[in-house]
Parts: sequence; structure tokens; C-alpha cells
Amino acid sequence: MSRSLLSRASNTQPWSNRSRLGFMLVLVIALSGLHLLHGARAISLTTLTQALFYYNPHDFDHRVLISLRLPRVLAMLLAGSCLAIAGYLLQVTLRNRLSDPQLLGLNSGASLAVVLVTAFPIAPMFTLVRPLVASVGAGLLFSLVLLISSAGRKGLQPLKLIFCGIAFSALAGAITSTVLILDEDTLDQLRFWLIGDGAGSNLHSVLISLPFAGAGLALSLLIMPQLSAMSLGDAMAKGLGASIQKVRFFSLCAAALLTGSAVSVVGPIGFIGLICASLWRGIHSRPSVFSLLLVAFTGAALLMAADIAAISLFAPKELPTGALTGLVGAPVFLWIFVRRMR
Repeated sequence: MSRSLLSRASNTQPWSNRSRLGFMLVLVIALSGLHLLHGARAISLTTLTQALFYYNPHDFDHRVLISLRLPRVLAMLLAGSCLAIAGYLLQVTLRNRLSDPQLLGLNSGASLAVVLVTAFPIAPMFTLVRPLVASVGAGLLFSLVLLISSAGRKGLQPLKLIFCGIAFSALAGAITSTVLILDEDTLDQLRFWLIGDGAGSNLHSVLISLPFAGAGLALSLLIMPQLSAMSLGDAMAKGLGASIQKVRFFSLCAAALLTGSAVSVVGPIGFIGLICASLWRGIHSRPSVFSLLLVAFTGAALLMAADIAAISLFAPKELPTGALTGLVGAPVFLWIFVRRMR
């Protein structure tokens, strides 16, 4: 009886999920191709095909595609999917639809850690493992948010969690600003990265972040059956053999790794996790591998579309990608908040 309930909860409407997944995959590929072709210099589809399969380092258009545009597209794919998965994990684990790496302090913690290591390079090797530094910073600050918001008689509550996350994000932001004001070299080095933008992305930073993002994704996939059991209630989950405390711990570790990987590449871009998980009905009550992949593709597509808009709206000038996600994400947050308060 219990196994049938779990199977029904995690595999409801599999064909519908597969069709959604296929649609989002096609959309991600289409937006990636559009991003590669679009820019200050128009490039044809034929040139793109030649650059990908018959790269000529002496061809200017080929060099623009492979050296500049392709790393930016890969960075958007990596960051968008990581932030979306991290937001989804936080929402399912904490049972709070308002959870997002930006709102709960993970982005601010990751940014603060990177700024501190850059301004005070105690160990030069830390600059080579920026994703690890960012992940540790995200995890530490979010641990403080959880610790403070869990205090009191009523324990952990959604509004307490959000308010503590916003407060600690503001504190981390103030410390970050102070360090940057006192250290102009760090400010010049991280100026555009701190806004949240893919313009400065390079293949090296993407490749360094891949192992950490892969570890976060693998951990997410491993705990997904236990998260599916938890969606039936703590008592049912314990009856099915799931360790709730361990699942929550590993889920938060995965969220920290994914957030750190994304922030290290494109900076602290917010609201991707909040928006992506809110676009699809039923994925919070029935967490599954399909839901995880669906959210990942949605995040990649959303951030890719935001980056294309950032390039296009006021061309030849570019807007920071993080500014556009904030303009869209803030109203979505208010809409979800109002609905939850009714």
C-alpha cells in the first residue's frame, strides 16, 4: 500500500512530464542557437555550423563564436540549471514555495566568500577553486539563517525563514560593500561579476565549476526518492525507511554546491529558482527525477532568454542579466507571497 502510494506520487502523468521535458529541451537548444547567432556582429547559421565542426582559428567570426559567445552560452546553461535545481530543492525540503537562493542568503554568502578570498588571498590556490569557496560561503550563511529562524517555541516557519534570509543577505551585502570600498583592486576585478552578468564568462571558469555542479546534481538525484517519500508526510517517510534529517542535510549541501557553482561563473543572479519551480503545477507535491530535470531545463531556458534580452533591449549597450531577472522575479515573489497569505 505504501509503495503504491509512493510510486503514484512520484510518477503521476509520466507522459505529460516527458512531453514537458522534451519541449523545454527543444526550447533550450533553440535559445542557445539564437544566442550564438545574436550579438553586435551578425553571424549566419552556416558560419555557426562551420565554426562548431570545422573550426578555423584564422577566421574572425569563428573566433568570436568559440572564444566569446560559446563560453557565455555554456555559462548561462550551467548557472540557470544550477540555480533552478537549488531553488527547487530548497522549496521541497523546507516545504516553502518562497524559498530561493537569493532570498535565503545563499547567493550573498557565496558572493561574500569570493570577495573575501579575492581581497585577502591567504592561500592563492583558493582563487583557482572559486566554486568551492562560493559553495562553502553559501552553506555557512544559510546554516546561520536556518539556526536563527528555527529558534523559539514555534520552530522553523516560512515567514521567519524568509525574514531571516533577507536580514542575513543584507548583512552579508553590507560586509561585501565595505570590503570593496576599502579595496579598489578587488572592486575593479569583481565589479561586473557582482552585478550578475555573463559578459565576463570564460571557458576556464565554466570547466572549473562543472565538477562542483555535477556533484550537486548527483547528490540531488540520489536523494530524490527520499524527497518523494517526504512529500507523503514525515510519518510515511519514516515508515518507508527515509532518514528525514539526513535527507534535509544532503539536500541543503546539494543546494549550496549548485548555488556556489552558479555564482562563481555568472555572479549572484537571483529569482531563477523561485520562478522556474513556480511555472509548473504539481512538481512540489510530487518530486521526482522528471521534475528535477524539468526545472533544470526551465532554468537554463529562462536565464538564456534573460541574457538575450539583456543584449538586445538597448543594443549596442548591454544590461546586466541579473537586473532583468530581478525585474521579473520581484513581482513573481510578491504574487506568490500574497497568494500564500490569503
